[in-house]
Amino acid sequence: MQKILILGGGGMIGQKMAQKIVHENTFGAADITLFDRAFPSGNLGLTSITGNIADPATATKLVASKPDYIFQLASIVSGQAEQEFELGWDVNMMSMWYLLNALKDQHDASGGTYRPRVVFTSSIAVFGGPYPDKIGDEFLSAPQTSYGAQKAACELMLSDFSRKGFVDGVSLRLPTICVRPGEANKAASSFFSGIIREPLNGVEAILPVQDTVRHWHASPRSAAGFITHAAMLDTDLLDGRRALNLPGYSCTVEEQIEALRRAAGQRAVDLIKHVPDEAIMAMVGEWPRDFDPQRAIELGFTSEANFDEIIAVYIDEDLER
Repeated sequence: MQKILILGGGGMIGQKMAQKIVHENTFGAADITLFDRAFPSGNLGLTSITGNIADPATATKLVASKPDYIFQLASIVSGQAEQEFELGWDVNMMSMWYLLNALKDQHDASGGTYRPRVVFTSSIAVFGGPYPDKIGDEFLSAPQTSYGAQKAACELMLSDFSRKGFVDGVSLRLPTICVRPGEANKAASSFFSGIIREPLNGVEAILPVQDTVRHWHASPRSAAGFITHAAMLDTDLLDGRRALNLPGYSCTVEEQIEALRRAAGQRAVDLIKHVPDEAIMAMVGEWPRDFDPQRAIELGFTSEANFDEIIAVYIDEDLER
């Protein structure tokens, strides 16, 4: 029986992924443990542990059972990491340091026989401008936000612990995940989901940027698929380059809104109110806009082909009816 540990298992992606593993029997017979600060109701009947990911003792306890697969999804979001500098580094970077060292201790105690697969959800925030028209697999990682720097630091740590043979890691640079169900969070990118989700639910949405803003998106369904696919990946194919830019769809906010009009009509579009926010506009202006993720595509990662499909995923899986 495979032992699976999902850190950040109470979050949206963690819940989607747990559902996928359970319903699709992805790992066969599996003992699945979720860890987070808190959990939603109706948690699939899985083992759920609450605690503080930034406490070094937490990592030691969580890996004591020697999980075969560890999915590190836990972090605070971009806007909060920018506003709460020390908390961002403690939660988003130090937690990875504690986790990897706890896994190294287990590796050493096993005489080198324990080497789990670790999948880390990084972000396209590891990149900073100026950008080419499309970011290719050779483009420099040079983040311009605290959140991006924290994610980049984790990528480097995971790569080095993998090089030394303590773990077998993969870092996934997720697109902005859209349309996210539930309420908006503190991520600066949350409006990308809000301008679709709220109108589809008959609620007014605030657009804080110009509709010419272009960004890179994938659905929650794709995110769960990316992570489970990475768990099964032959990492020898990565040639030591363990961070991957993932597939997605690049579009402007205007194109998002047009897709919403096709899905739900003008009445839904009329619920979007443009209220400029200088802070968000400044942050979004530094983000990547388009990618050419050939390595990931060749390795079998897939995503939506257009924003209409992304909206359809939300309507199919998460729209409140």
